[in-house]
Amino acid sequence: MKQAIAGEKLIELPNVSAGELQALYEQGKQGLLTCPSCQEQVKLYVGIHEQPHFYHSAASSHCEGPTLKAALDQEDTQFLEHGGYRLPQIRAISSDKQEAVPFLKARTIAGAPAFRLEKKESGISKEPYFIELEEQGIRLDPEQKKAVTCTDGPLLVLSGAGSGKTRVLTVRTAYMLSVKQIDPGSIMLVTFTSKAAKEMKQRLLNYPSINASLVSRIVSGTFHSIFYKLLIFHEPEKWRRELLIKWEWEKERVLKQAGRELGLDEKQFAYDQALGQIGLWKNSLKFPDDIKPADDFEKSCQHLYKYYEEYKLQSGKYDFDDMLVGCYVLFQSRPDLLQKYQQRFQYFLVDEFQDINKVQYELIKLLSKKNKNICAVGDDDQSIYSFRGSDPHYILNFSLDFPGAKMIKLTENYRSSHEIVSAANRIIKRNTKRMDKIMKAQHDKGPSPVLFYPFDEELEATMIVSDIQEKIAKGANPGAFAILYRTHSMSRAVFERLASSNLPFIIENDAESFYQRRVVRGMLAFLRLSLQPHDAKAASDILSSLFLRQNVLQDLKAQTILQDCDFIDAFQYVKTGHAFQEKKLKTLPGLIRQLKTLSPLAALEVIEKDLGYQEFIKKRGNEASTEKGSDDIRDLRVAAKRFSTVKKFMEHADHMVAMVQEMKQLSKRYTNAIQLTTVHRAKGLEFNCVYVLAAVDGSLPHDFALESYRKGNLDPLEEERRLFYVAATRAKHELYLSILQTRRGKTAYPSRFLKM
Repeated sequence: MKQAIAGEKLIELPNVSAGELQALYEQGKQGLLTCPSCQEQVKLYVGIHEQPHFYHSAASSHCEGPTLKAALDQEDTQFLEHGGYRLPQIRAISSDKQEAVPFLKARTIAGAPAFRLEKKESGISKEPYFIELEEQGIRLDPEQKKAVTCTDGPLLVLSGAGSGKTRVLTVRTAYMLSVKQIDPGSIMLVTFTSKAAKEMKQRLLNYPSINASLVSRIVSGTFHSIFYKLLIFHEPEKWRRELLIKWEWEKERVLKQAGRELGLDEKQFAYDQALGQIGLWKNSLKFPDDIKPADDFEKSCQHLYKYYEEYKLQSGKYDFDDMLVGCYVLFQSRPDLLQKYQQRFQYFLVDEFQDINKVQYELIKLLSKKNKNICAVGDDDQSIYSFRGSDPHYILNFSLDFPGAKMIKLTENYRSSHEIVSAANRIIKRNTKRMDKIMKAQHDKGPSPVLFYPFDEELEATMIVSDIQEKIAKGANPGAFAILYRTHSMSRAVFERLASSNLPFIIENDAESFYQRRVVRGMLAFLRLSLQPHDAKAASDILSSLFLRQNVLQDLKAQTILQDCDFIDAFQYVKTGHAFQEKKLKTLPGLIRQLKTLSPLAALEVIEKDLGYQEFIKKRGNEASTEKGSDDIRDLRVAAKRFSTVKKFMEHADHMVAMVQEMKQLSKRYTNAIQLTTVHRAKGLEFNCVYVLAAVDGSLPHDFALESYRKGNLDPLEEERRLFYVAATRAKHELYLSILQTRRGKTAYPSRFLKM
């Protein structure tokens, strides 16, 4: 069904621009669209596999569709008869003249070679241990068996996506205990999460001749948990648990004290990013005096880093990063102690080796130097944590640091379908700094990956949720789906669409509402003050963007009493000692009051240009970082387009902030729900069906990587390609990649990673 009535106009879908489909979709939800034939309400369907079309919202409707085809076939027809009235035909929803953008059909990624399942026999399959394993349903391919039985000397197990690395690690450990009769107390099994360590222990108990007593004697856990225990044992007074700085807010409180000395604005300086930068430096064994700042932000971070370290030294406190650095320093200063542990630990198994950072790498090198029995399991193609200090070169250069090292490649993918694995291979092979390997799928259960083309972020969310609803209606479980994105801010539209549906979904506990982001919150404060002139919090939140200190709020409160006015008018009475600034403040009341009378989009433009928010963002100094304030503004404009009034927009923003908090609580109880997560957080997980948002240049790859590439640095772009590869290989059966036509209001271009 291609026609519907909106108001007094007939909508013809073939002539509607893709940019107007979301507005039509919203009108249908509000009951504002009717069928030209039967006058009953209709809605607009916008999904992935079918073209947009209208359908009757009432399941009982017996209407067979419009009966106006003859009239529509007349090209010069200007009016149509409907309900006794002559209605004008239109080609678009809005009255604005704009170039029509067609709705593009989804297509599949072609070019995969024919699927061929190779069966390999292994000479060691007759070994009694493996026969016993197979009787329990635990089968290993030839390369996996080699990785299990090669227990002496340095070994790099290059484990591609979905290749069963956890099984290899656990079977290898069990083999060492039961067949090689190795003392469990001489084995150190290192993982990157406590969950992974627990899972491995549980798996070990399922293998032949393994009991809880043996497993309990293995020194296993995360880097932090293992080395923290060593510190507590040797320096108990220095590393008392009550001295640990556990929470981010505790760290920020210390940094803010130092920030006051630099004149940093507490509400606008990115202290969370500063903490991340300090952590990166420390985990790379770079201390305050070693830093050579690249820009003003790093210069500020260096000052904060130095103050933070001095504070901990004077107070005797420490944080999680200090646990590893402290152990490294302890071994360097106590050769006797290092030798003791080199003798005790004779075998090292390190999981997720591609995620290792400098201090972790140096610790393992120190401890394994004597016996050299280290098994590193990882995949250079999945090294995606450079912001935490990881580097694929620790895998690429493994044989240089561990002479005589053997390498075994696990190239059988047991997770994803042949079509997905083939596409992933073609994506990652273009990286220049990687180990050569080609993954081979072990099943062909699933269609080719799908590329679909939403007009913008809003339509992208609508299309994905519609597709999930269709699949669930056909029997799929909500827990089979994941929606992945590059950064948290990209999840706004799909979160909003899911929040208005009845579908269960999960978000990460540390996810923040888009409307709570620092820059977004600052802009919304102007709108809130326009609607609520007596709101002291809103007045406080706009001070920084007006280049006023927070103590001006007390002056504003005084003026509201002295002048008997609200906070908006109070600004014209503020004295700063700068004539130009005071002159500007006198113009504020008129500008702020008019905001509530404008459309949200127009109001944001006034805030940006006339109220100086654009200038404030430029001077804020984070436009060179991955989290640009200007990007948040563009995202906010996209969100505002859906609303006709500032009041409705603000009500929506407040509702979404509350919904995020509610969903965090509900997420704890959901066991079968759609998962919304960043690609970074999805590593190690798998889902039947995966949707990847915004597979376009500027998103994947991120803008900062493209900028680095333009400056001659290829490394960030290669990491972005690895991130894309990780996203694609989370999917077991179905993979959907969204190719936005516009992103943040500008024309978007398909990710260069899709040029296979």
